[in-house]
Amino acid sequence: MSNASTDLTGKVAVVTGSGRGLGLAYATALAKAGASVVVNDLDEAIAEQAAKSITEAGGKAVAEAVAVGTSEAAERLVARAVSEFGRLDTVVTNAGILRDKVLWKMTDDDFDAVITTHLKGTFTLARAAAVQLREQGEGGSLILVGSPAGQRGNFGQTNYAAAKAGIAAFVRTWSMELARAGITVNAIIPVAATAMTETIPAFAPYITANRAGAPLPDFLRKGEGFGTADDCAALVPFLASAAARDVTGQCIGIGGDKLALWSHPQEARVAYADGGWTPETIAAVWHSSVGSEPESVGIPAPRIPEA
Repeated sequence: MSNASTDLTGKVAVVTGSGRGLGLAYATALAKAGASVVVNDLDEAIAEQAAKSITEAGGKAVAEAVAVGTSEAAERLVARAVSEFGRLDTVVTNAGILRDKVLWKMTDDDFDAVITTHLKGTFTLARAAAVQLREQGEGGSLILVGSPAGQRGNFGQTNYAAAKAGIAAFVRTWSMELARAGITVNAIIPVAATAMTETIPAFAPYITANRAGAPLPDFLRKGEGFGTADDCAALVPFLASAAARDVTGQCIGIGGDKLALWSHPQEARVAYADGGWTPETIAAVWHSSVGSEPESVGIPAPRIPEA
């Protein structure tokens, strides 16, 4: 068990898409742990209000309104952290959008918009941050935001699932590339009541009741690992802290009362044929060997108790 501190006093973080929802919860949690935070949102008024909510609670925050997805935006966010607070220690790549459609109805614009925001937005900010962190020479952390859709796929989310799967691959690759610089790279896989999940029919009545003050039931908080945005926030300051200096290359799930480590893809079953395979020999052994237990796909449907 690590005795290292989770205090972030003197540290500086950039959190994209932090004007509301999960992003604001992450930024607020970082500030409560002592970090100075650059709050980001596409909407300037929303970003300013989010930063104000943090400063009024005693934290340190400034707003930077810019759409992620370009090198210029990424460099602007890093530069704001350095100019305002003197350094950079952590980035959280949370900004995202949805353009859900089934494959045969998804347009190029639907695909490009989601890939640009999630995947390219993550890449450009991580690259700009890596340059700054390596120049500082004191390590740091990249905290990427993934999704169960990127781990397992999800109906109607070709663009989003592909982007989030790519983010998981970023984690594995960058954790190796940045290890010598002392920079950790991890993804959080949050599950929470947000604008992106409230459209799920099974969850909708419970989210509505929660907003009216009712607690989420245990079957959601424990059984589904589904809670509020604030429930997911604690993982971010942990990963940004000295207590997680040896945690890197991981996809970590959090939601409700549940904390989980996602496995990496790996070979599940193998078979061998002397001299190699032909279509016929594969067909002869497939169902009795490698293909005997196919891997499942998709996010399991929530188990709602009977009334």
